[in-house]
Amino acid sequence: MRSSATPVPDPGGIPVRTILLGVAGVMLVALGGTGAGAILKRDPLLADTSLSWIRYGHGHDLATAVLYLGLGMVVWAWIRLGRMVHNGHVGSKAVLTAIVAWTLPLLFAPPLFSKDIYSYLAQGQLALNGLDPYRVGPAVLQSPLSENVSWVWQNTPAPYGPFFMLLAMGVVGATNASVIGGVVLMRLLLAAGLVLLCWALPGLARHLGGRPAVALWLAAANPLMLVHLIGGAHNDMLMVGLLAAGCLFVLDRRHVLGIAVVTLAFAVKATAVVALPFLVLVWARRLDGTRTAQLGKAIAGGLATFVVVFAAATLVSGLDLGWIPALSSSSTIVNWLSLPSAVGDFVHTVVSAFVRVGPGVFLTVARGLGSLLLLYIAWRQWRAADDGGPEAVRRAAITMLAVALLSPATLPWYFSWALVLGAGLAWTANGLKAAAFFSTWLLLVTFPDGDTALYSWGYLLLTVAVSALACVSLTKPDPLQLSSRYA
Repeated sequence: MRSSATPVPDPGGIPVRTILLGVAGVMLVALGGTGAGAILKRDPLLADTSLSWIRYGHGHDLATAVLYLGLGMVVWAWIRLGRMVHNGHVGSKAVLTAIVAWTLPLLFAPPLFSKDIYSYLAQGQLALNGLDPYRVGPAVLQSPLSENVSWVWQNTPAPYGPFFMLLAMGVVGATNASVIGGVVLMRLLLAAGLVLLCWALPGLARHLGGRPAVALWLAAANPLMLVHLIGGAHNDMLMVGLLAAGCLFVLDRRHVLGIAVVTLAFAVKATAVVALPFLVLVWARRLDGTRTAQLGKAIAGGLATFVVVFAAATLVSGLDLGWIPALSSSSTIVNWLSLPSAVGDFVHTVVSAFVRVGPGVFLTVARGLGSLLLLYIAWRQWRAADDGGPEAVRRAAITMLAVALLSPATLPWYFSWALVLGAGLAWTANGLKAAAFFSTWLLLVTFPDGDTALYSWGYLLLTVAVSALACVSLTKPDPLQLSSRYA
């Protein structure tokens, strides 16, 4: 069994049948999403037509079945492609072809597995209307955009940076506040993040010791990325694209440009700031002088670049720093993907069996301890990355994984942050199998309409079985021996 780090040629063949399998899958996902996805309360394309039945009763059940059939085909195609990549049968060209083919149908699909895009558009409309999206929620609009925002976020200020809010304002203005037009245009802008990611991953693999085709398959062709970040239209897609490009620039000795691009990623979503201290270490090791002088010069240069770029984004957007305190709004999400939230919820459940008490204090204490643990892990990883270079990016990936696990609130696509930074490493076969298992599982633990499936225990058992099958199939064709014809 060959490790992904083993040098192999990059073949130019295109696995047409596997790619078409994925295309058929994403088209079924898009089709099923018209009835089972995060659809509009009033869809002008379906309302009062003979197709409106797909949103209700048996029609909705049929749409859900079609969506999950397509989802299975997408995962199947991705695993088949991954097996070919791992064995050296196809290379980067094949993976890039698959990414393009699998992305295009999703650009025009209804929002899938999340309603967040409606929040983005409503927040942009707030700013265009002269309201401060960092102080009021979409509910004040009473518009077609705001009425589709999830009830959880109706009165929640925007927790996103000024660069992203500037884009959201532009989309709403360009589409005249059209819901469908806004969804499509916002997706196209977010897809720029996927383009950046596909451009950066081969270079990151060159620096980090991995294989470009494996990195592209793992982080860009991954259904978790495509279905959730493109289909679900999350601004994480733009953030990770900028993050990957910025890391590559720094590794390529274009330090100021790299820090500037990662600052733009931070101005989309705050999580990107985690990478900056590690990139400063990369820069520092390339400077002259004592270690203290190196760090001083790199920190000064990095901080100056950060301040200039972030201040420019803030001034152009016309907004202030209100999004930073608004980051705490995510704490309203409680699920056990966040380890502190899981511990707090579990302890509350146990204690409630004996004493009637609210969950607030348990969550607060557990999340506080989780934050302290996260700070400790981040500090240890930063110190371990002192030599700079590719090791600093690997340590940044570990820290990003810790952020996803230990944040007060965690959603499945948050694990894309670490995946992007670590995709260029030299992955072993077992490592790729583990990544395939968790990617598939995280893909499935949200229902198509955006509701969480993390408390539907029977369904979760099924997702574990499907993910295990995907894991085994990555290195063993047809593990269930259902066919004599292998991919």
